[in-house]
Amino acid sequence: MRIRVLGSAAGGGFPQWNCNCRNCAGVRAGTLRAQRRTQSSIVVAGTSAHEAVLVNASPDILAQLQAAPQLQPARAARDTAIRSIVLVDGQVDHTAGLLMLREATRPWPLWCTEAVRLDLTEANPLFAVLEHYCGLEHHTIDPVGTPFSVAGAPGVVWRAVALHSKPAPFSSHRNEPVHGDNIGLLLEDESTGRRLFYAPGLGAMSEEAWECMQGADCVLVDGTFWSEDEMVRLGLSQKYACDMGHLPQSGADGMIEWLDRLPKATRKILIHINNTNPILDEDSPERRELDEHGIEVAYDGMEVLL
Repeated sequence: MRIRVLGSAAGGGFPQWNCNCRNCAGVRAGTLRAQRRTQSSIVVAGTSAHEAVLVNASPDILAQLQAAPQLQPARAARDTAIRSIVLVDGQVDHTAGLLMLREATRPWPLWCTEAVRLDLTEANPLFAVLEHYCGLEHHTIDPVGTPFSVAGAPGVVWRAVALHSKPAPFSSHRNEPVHGDNIGLLLEDESTGRRLFYAPGLGAMSEEAWECMQGADCVLVDGTFWSEDEMVRLGLSQKYACDMGHLPQSGADGMIEWLDRLPKATRKILIHINNTNPILDEDSPERRELDEHGIEVAYDGMEVLL
């Protein structure tokens, strides 16, 4: 099983187009040692060298595909290695890229929960728009850990688990989350038995999510904010990390504390990193703290082989 990080940033990317926080201003000026990042998305490939599954369709999908030439096998006049799409939530930074994939020559096989399907049919009718172009072949994910397979990743077993987080701001139940608004994915290679747990939006640790993390060889999890009050303290928002459905890295019961409890052999990677997060600065004390805990920071183009 091969996983490629197409995009590793949270919504807005890094630098964010209209942001002049220390991180964004520094990377533009070249005074900050940091890598630019596009919005969060990965591809998963199994035993086939010319097939893959796209997990989340970022607004930056076109640039991400151009940066991954292996996803363009050029077997026909119009071609792609992407066979199917899986969505873990209905957030704009994970779904807006669907519109950029409208030139597909067949309906997209698309997997998501019923809660996400409703949000993207009613509140934000992306699915209805796509029906005027390539169309969709919808498959429902039941987030209770039942194994399923997805075309494009042969030899990979998928399981989904509901997460404690928040649905998209446009959702009719934004302030009253329902089962399936956000999911984590536990992916297992049938030949090696090795597992990856992917959860870019994790607001609080649940028993089910923790069980998945403990059973994984690699965790690729929410790295959005360093601190609970990050956006408030910088004067960029009145919302705290928990208000936006993200578990910060620092502080009591933060992501660092949870990751420290995993077996030493577990590879620990943060993804979906907000432009304000000081861990983007590779010389920051926060980045050094992650290094001391054996926690990696995902970057665009990063590959994980399991």
